[in-house]
Amino acid sequence: MSQDAPILIVGAGQAGAMAAAELRRLGHGGRIVMAGGEAHAPYERPPLSKSVLADGAQDGKIGVHPAGFYAGQDIELRLGTTVTALDPARSVAHCAGGDAIRYATCLLATGGNARVLPALPPGTTHVHYLRTLDDATRLRDAMQRAGEVMVIGGGFLGLETASTAAGLGLKVTLIESADRLLGRAVPPELGTWLAQRVRAQGVGLRLDCGIAAFMPQADGVLLRLADGTALHAPLVVVAIGLTPEVALGAAAGLALHPDNGGIQVDEQGRTSAAGIFAAGDCCSQYQPQFGNHMRLESWQSANEQARIAAAAMLGIPAEPAALPWFWTDQFGCNVQMLGAAHAATRYAWRGSAGSDAPSPKFMLLGTRHGRLCHAIAVNAGADLRPLRALFGHAVEGLLPRLCDDTLPLRQLVRDIAAQAASPTTL
Repeated sequence: MSQDAPILIVGAGQAGAMAAAELRRLGHGGRIVMAGGEAHAPYERPPLSKSVLADGAQDGKIGVHPAGFYAGQDIELRLGTTVTALDPARSVAHCAGGDAIRYATCLLATGGNARVLPALPPGTTHVHYLRTLDDATRLRDAMQRAGEVMVIGGGFLGLETASTAAGLGLKVTLIESADRLLGRAVPPELGTWLAQRVRAQGVGLRLDCGIAAFMPQADGVLLRLADGTALHAPLVVVAIGLTPEVALGAAAGLALHPDNGGIQVDEQGRTSAAGIFAAGDCCSQYQPQFGNHMRLESWQSANEQARIAAAAMLGIPAEPAALPWFWTDQFGCNVQMLGAAHAATRYAWRGSAGSDAPSPKFMLLGTRHGRLCHAIAVNAGADLRPLRALFGHAVEGLLPRLCDDTLPLRQLVRDIAAQAASPTTL
């Protein structure tokens, strides 16, 4: 292997950009090549359904790193470059234009693609998917011309898109096939509250709603529901999840997880092929907080996996991944989640708010076997931070105090920690 063979990062998104920065921070002085299929420098995806969709002036403000960062760090950023094949035995990547890149180590950070409804494939007139900056630009332009939009999918992306559209004054209908919102991510009581919140904001929400047929028309899309109801909208957004982009890894013989389809990696991000790592939405990793192998599709997970994989590529120990953390902004609420929920998790409320309150503020504290394992904060992110000290500790007997919103949470956690550290008096 030539001494100037670079570390190759395939994918110029959140995970790839963070890994490149971490390699430099850790002192790697060799070549770093990052190849990405899009024409844009790495950018953050969470704003696409929120600030970018609402305001085109935000397009240039969502870069993972400032302009000039890659040149300043001597990172070779090859935009508009698609890697079509990997040869792990020879450590060579082949690109669509015919170029070949011989690498020393490779990180796959290929992310994922929007899950597609076969009856409404991308390119269908009046139908939009939202995954890239170009997608957001096209949808924003379409929303400016339409007075109404139908969003299919009541997950985070669908809810955020519906919230942004409603805030812009569009008439919004949200269709969800399950009987509650965010069923796999939040407890039923929060899903119920959120549904009330969505309706209070003027969105037409239809839950437990099977779709029997899609019929694109000249002036929009007609949906026929399983109960016979027909709905028409001039603009449709499909937001039904993500599929990991693993074709490159699969063709190279990398092991994929049999259930979630992600590229299997160990705790340091190593794949089944020597010298190849993976991070971000494309990979599946054992998550001790959840007790399972899974793909964690989040901004924080991409950052943490990239940080740890970069250290492993250089043979440097890294701190373990932080507690899982996720956030979403929708319908006047900043919702932050820390830790992991399990089927047996029991929740207690701190604070209360009507679903139509201008700015509700409350928390749900989740315990499993009496230990704090999950916390959800609605417009209460500052109160979430001090709770980190209690995660994994027995708190069942402390819940009445923790749920009393007349007691400042930060001071309460300090008092609990001090009591735990003091000698027991018999």
